[in-house]
Amino acid sequence: MNVTAKDLCKDEFFYGHKACAGCGGSLAVRNALKVLGSNAFAVLPAGCMSAVGFNFPQLCFANNAIISTFAGTASMLTGVEAGLRAKGITDFTAVGFAGDGGTADIGIQALSGAIDRGDNILYICYDNEAYMNTGIQKSGLTPFGAKTTTTPSGQNIHGNIRPKKNMFEIVSAHDIAYAATATIGYMEDFLTKVKKASEIKGTKYIHVIAPCPIGWGIPVSDTVEIAREIVDCGLWYLAEYENGEFILNRDPKQFTYVSEYLKKQGRFKHLTDDDINLIINSRDEKWNKIRSNWKYRKD
Repeated sequence: MNVTAKDLCKDEFFYGHKACAGCGGSLAVRNALKVLGSNAFAVLPAGCMSAVGFNFPQLCFANNAIISTFAGTASMLTGVEAGLRAKGITDFTAVGFAGDGGTADIGIQALSGAIDRGDNILYICYDNEAYMNTGIQKSGLTPFGAKTTTTPSGQNIHGNIRPKKNMFEIVSAHDIAYAATATIGYMEDFLTKVKKASEIKGTKYIHVIAPCPIGWGIPVSDTVEIAREIVDCGLWYLAEYENGEFILNRDPKQFTYVSEYLKKQGRFKHLTDDDINLIINSRDEKWNKIRSNWKYRKD
């Protein structure tokens, strides 16, 4: 059953924070907690959401929340979950919120270990495609061609030269209990997956696209629109992994223009036609594999 805005708890569990205007990560955290409710115990590593949510003497979480080491989101979730069970508490969700760098780079070993153990935790990666909190440096999830402070655009190198790491399929390769991709641009899909994941026993992983207006070079009012466009143009897909199967949730029969999506963002304005064609060809190759090998189920 799809979760809509009408189904959300009216209480606020993440408010008064210091996030930038138009922050996609804060929107993902706020709404996920409204799905999970007051019995959610949150773990956040050093990153955007801990920086804006824990400002002494103000704590911006109404539910239990704690900062972990940058590398230790999943391992601390393991401890939180085990500790609550040891105290005889059963009605809870141990949930982690980590950015792309804290997930795909620094925290990947702890996440892999948690999946291997089958710990009953929910890990949500809010992906803004760079280390935004420390000055917009490249992460393993920065897409090809994107300009960051460590992948500048110049005459010879046009931004990031590496493709985006495929975390969804990496965690799925562990035969995880449940994994999904999402975007704040299609919020109902994201909320439904959060609810579904909370009801599954074992390790769950949700990877949600959450644009950063500053790092992406977009107006603060365009966050949700650009998060929707990344799906519509085929550079991101909405899917699930469950019971050993990949399931596509949305199949755009005709993609919108990749060039329009890219040119709206300051981080891509330097790209040449050859760069854009390379991105389009890579997209088409990926979608050919998806459509050939994955099931399609529109929830």
